[in-house]
Amino acid sequence: MMYIRTASEGDLEAVRALLVETWHATYDTIYGRDRVTEITDDWHATPTLKGRLKRPESEFILADDGEEIVGMAFAAAVDGGKTVMLHQLYVKPSHHGRGIGMMLVDEIEGCFPGASKVRLEVEEANSRAVGFYLRCGFTKIGTTANCGGEQSGIPAAIFEKPIAWAD
Repeated sequence: MMYIRTASEGDLEAVRALLVETWHATYDTIYGRDRVTEITDDWHATPTLKGRLKRPESEFILADDGEEIVGMAFAAAVDGGKTVMLHQLYVKPSHHGRGIGMMLVDEIEGCFPGASKVRLEVEEANSRAVGFYLRCGFTKIGTTANCGGEQSGIPAAIFEKPIAWAD
């Protein structure tokens, strides 16, 4: 049984471990191990994750099978609440293909009743993620040279999808 629940401070070390594992499994061949370690030490540090717990107009959720955290998502409302920016969605590689990512996307969509669309950035070389988002109904609407923040230097595609119940 898989449960989707809100993250708490007590979960942060397990979330960080999940992020480090998934980033190395996904991005070592794209950016190199040292660059991935640098990124995860910055973007996925426990104090950074802790700050997300208290961010207004955001949701930090976990997929928990009762024994371990196997997925996570973090999103925040932008554009006056009309758009949900999905900043993170990761599932442990050993749990890919089980519908966990879709459960997380569905839950995030339901957390923002005033929003009409979800937007995200994804590294185009991450073909597995690109394929997943396409299957979820996202469409590529553009690109950015700085995924995840100003001056990151990480190129990415920008994807978007309407929230079905918002139509």
